[in-house]
Amino acid sequence: MPDVKLSSLFELETVEAGLYRGQSWDLGFRALFGGQVLGQALAAAYETVDKDRVAHSFHTYFLLPGDAKKPVVYDVEVVRDGRSFSARRVKAIQDGRNIFYMTASFQVPEKGMHHQQADMPDVPPPEEVQSDIEFYEKNFDKIARPMREALSYHRPVDIRTIGAANSYQSNRQPAKRYIWMKARNELAPEITLQQAALAYASDYHFLSTSLQPHGISVTDKSLRIATIDHAMWFHRPVNMNEWLLYVMESPFSGGARGLVRGQIFTQQGELVASATQEGLMRQVDVD
Repeated sequence: MPDVKLSSLFELETVEAGLYRGQSWDLGFRALFGGQVLGQALAAAYETVDKDRVAHSFHTYFLLPGDAKKPVVYDVEVVRDGRSFSARRVKAIQDGRNIFYMTASFQVPEKGMHHQQADMPDVPPPEEVQSDIEFYEKNFDKIARPMREALSYHRPVDIRTIGAANSYQSNRQPAKRYIWMKARNELAPEITLQQAALAYASDYHFLSTSLQPHGISVTDKSLRIATIDHAMWFHRPVNMNEWLLYVMESPFSGGARGLVRGQIFTQQGELVASATQEGLMRQVDVD
């Protein structure tokens, strides 16, 4: 299998000022992986802000399914540059159609009041959790053929889902999931790359947490699942070269939609980022 490095995904081609092109990875899903567009759009926005500004949040909408076999063009609009904050709007384009929008906000780092109310849950350390890739390889016959052919593109982020086997069972479970994650190959320390990598990884296994109370597996052939919107807040500097714990829960589902929220902790228990996502969860008749 080819050695695919995560950093290469965020090496965007500059078409002209404010316009960038990113290459796509086919992860074997029905459409382009949403995490790719999140990470590349953030990287594109970073190209247009002063070097002293750091992203603290972004809000996005997925408008159309993307094609994983084609590159994505990112059109960055300069919305505002203030003394402390900058705002950018990013439009992702394929075949002349807008497939995604992001609004991102950047800030010059400054000191201020601090508290952390969230506690990191007590879970097995990453060394005691099987890598998802190893799990997929051992359950090769249970995953779809396109994903089997795309496993090399799942390797750049070492994802370790606690209780991974539950993803392939139809038992009802609490709407919570815990995964450890880090970059498999060392990433450069630049905040641009680190945040883009975390944005990419934040889409892994997120929405499917809403399926757990219903006893529906992600492999169910009647299931249609897709992200509608995704938001993320960066609280502290991110280091994807070290293990991070992604704590996911789904407080609600209804109307063929599921809502999930996540908190991302270091191994020392520091909350570094938060995320929310709503997505389509629809069952259709299958002959």
